[in-house]
Amino acid sequence: MVVRILVILLVVLILLGLGGFFWINSRIVTVDSLTDYDGRPAATPGEDWLLVGSDSRAGLSAAQRRKLATGRAVGKRTDTMMLLHIPSGSGKPTLVSLPRDSYVPIDGHGSDKLNAAYAFGGPKLLAKTIEKVTDIRIDHYMEIGFGGFVGIVDAIGGVNICVKQNIKDPKAGIDLKKGCQDMDGGTALGYVRTRATGAIPDFERTQRQRQFFAAVVKKAAGPGVLANPFRSVPLAMSATDSVAVDPGTGAFDLLSLGLAMSDDPIATAVPIGSLPTINGASVVKWDTQRALRLFKALAEDKPVPKDVLAK
Repeated sequence: MVVRILVILLVVLILLGLGGFFWINSRIVTVDSLTDYDGRPAATPGEDWLLVGSDSRAGLSAAQRRKLATGRAVGKRTDTMMLLHIPSGSGKPTLVSLPRDSYVPIDGHGSDKLNAAYAFGGPKLLAKTIEKVTDIRIDHYMEIGFGGFVGIVDAIGGVNICVKQNIKDPKAGIDLKKGCQDMDGGTALGYVRTRATGAIPDFERTQRQRQFFAAVVKKAAGPGVLANPFRSVPLAMSATDSVAVDPGTGAFDLLSLGLAMSDDPIATAVPIGSLPTINGASVVKWDTQRALRLFKALAEDKPVPKDVLAK
């Protein structure tokens, strides 16, 4: 009798899981982002994701924009770009921040800041630019805007972030004290957007973005969310409403991403060489030799040399 009940429960759970899979898959929003072109890097071992946070205000009312201090800019630009490598073996994933002010060659536009690639040609040109400067073929693309960012954080009940210093930034709508604290979606958005800290604001931002992204995915993949339908269902709805992925990415791929991020990935940034001013704009130039060693290790699915890792 007990075995029979357990079998029935198992069947019900499997059916619910399958139903949830098809439901989530049917809600996924796609965006053309990964295309073939002459000279595209060949497929490499492991799985490589391009994770993009845009400053799109889509879906936010005027009142929400005021509350979140997002401004009224039209269109959208890339505020965050990270490359996640999930190894084919048992090693830890590696999450690499790509500073938006990185000065790189962009097809048809000479050299410019990395986030200009998105402004010039959307996700396709951004992905192509990153593939060409890293020599890594991107397998999956995922993008989220301001509104979706806030919704996902609130759906999981906020995140706990340890702030290294007091941060007051009216432009980002935050006034934070040093120390670990729970943040709702609006506060977390201001925390990762602010440029009011550090001698190298763009570098400081990438550190906070990696810290935040890891905290969100780790909590979302935890039993406190997954086993609680009052958390997991709103999270699934918020994520599928606000996240756009390439057409080849489905629910199982997103699960793989979540599992990788919950495995405490190695978090780093592209090694910086210099911070010159070009055509009146401050840009970030990579340390070419160290950057090439970093990307070569990822392309070959090998451990990244410690001397190229940035904290």
